[in-house]
Amino acid sequence: MNKLLLFAFLSSVVVLQAQSIDTSKRLKIDGVSSVVGDFIILDSDVSKMKMEMESQGMSTKGVSKCQLLGKLMEEKLYAHHAIQDSLELSDAEVQGYVDQTIDYFIQQVGSMDKVLEFYNQPDEQSFRAELFEINKTQRLSQMMQAQVIEKVEITPEEVREFFEKIPASELPTFGTELEIAQIVVAPEVTEAETERVVNRLKQFKADVLERGSSFASKAILYSQDPGSRAKGGKYTLNRKQPRMVKEFRDMAFRLEEGEISDPFRTDFGWHILTVDKIRGQEIDVRHILLTPKVDASQLVEAKEKLVTIRKRIADGEISFEEAAREFSDEKETRFNGGVLINPTTGDTRFELTKMDAVLYSQVRNLKDNDITVPLLDQDENGSQKYKILKVSNRFEEHLADFSKDYVKIKELALKDKQLRVVQQWMKDKIEATYISLNAAYRDCDFRNNWLKKVD
Repeated sequence: MNKLLLFAFLSSVVVLQAQSIDTSKRLKIDGVSSVVGDFIILDSDVSKMKMEMESQGMSTKGVSKCQLLGKLMEEKLYAHHAIQDSLELSDAEVQGYVDQTIDYFIQQVGSMDKVLEFYNQPDEQSFRAELFEINKTQRLSQMMQAQVIEKVEITPEEVREFFEKIPASELPTFGTELEIAQIVVAPEVTEAETERVVNRLKQFKADVLERGSSFASKAILYSQDPGSRAKGGKYTLNRKQPRMVKEFRDMAFRLEEGEISDPFRTDFGWHILTVDKIRGQEIDVRHILLTPKVDASQLVEAKEKLVTIRKRIADGEISFEEAAREFSDEKETRFNGGVLINPTTGDTRFELTKMDAVLYSQVRNLKDNDITVPLLDQDENGSQKYKILKVSNRFEEHLADFSKDYVKIKELALKDKQLRVVQQWMKDKIEATYISLNAAYRDCDFRNNWLKKVD
């Protein structure tokens, strides 16, 4: 059966099903909106997409069914060609996304029963199966999109040409930005406290290996990692993941299935780690994290150390940048004079209107070269430290300037080029892919040429 007949067959099936229930009403239970490659999009998929957007707090006011269907068709086109190009996606990775999705839903409404009621699902197994297919398609789509643009690069000349084509009246305005530097002093952990933590992790390991205790249960009860504790310490790792802590990553890929590591240290604390499953480049691991406790007296010592450092800077004995390189305990910033990197943009500037609320409250009243008093800082694992902050540079609101704002302009130019590459890819693949639309959607004003109309 070819795909054109398949579309007609599926459409007729839902009509016949409806007729068999009530031939006088010819009720349409769930029609086929479109077919894209090997994917079928039902009318119910369009409705579910709208419901999903609303569940995430997104406004659907003014969003038409045509727009929703167009977005779904784009997603299916990417996913179809991801499969055609044999992009690798394991079931375990998809299941990890399903677990995260369900955890998020439960946090929003309070319980699994309420989640099932909200999404009109009969049971958790059915819901998980549906989420698995949704997440698999979405992930394949994301992977294909990433592959389309991953090799797109831009030269300085292309950046200049992009900037020069912007009419003077349309030049973007960049808000006030700050460069911020910090010096961090973490309290020292006593040898006795380190020994206590290491011995406790050794005991956990012995309980699992010698007494048959569950590693996952130990993680749920004792691990101080908020990101994995509820899942029994579980993470799925891939050798290509760039952001994983090196010590953790090295240990994970060193172990055999079922093996448990000895306690080892990272910047987050002390861990033991076990490997549940190895699948080529991907592995499922579980870990237990314990963070050594710090005495109040050690925190006071850290604060007093920063008070002394701050006075030496104010007295001109040492510059802030030199003090950061010599005294700061934060590896990520100490070697560049304490200057923070904006995690969103990757450069050193923070736009005031987009700055993290806590950081903004700490620096908003600082004048250039002023230094804050020592501030207590606590990370998500509960570890406490003191820091001092300084505004090392300030850029007032201004029209885009090629020399001053090259990094931002380069980012805009790259996105523009990537968009053009994506548009061309979409055009080529639509031409080369089987696509069929239900008559009810043929008058939609799609942004892509799904009907393959000839100009």
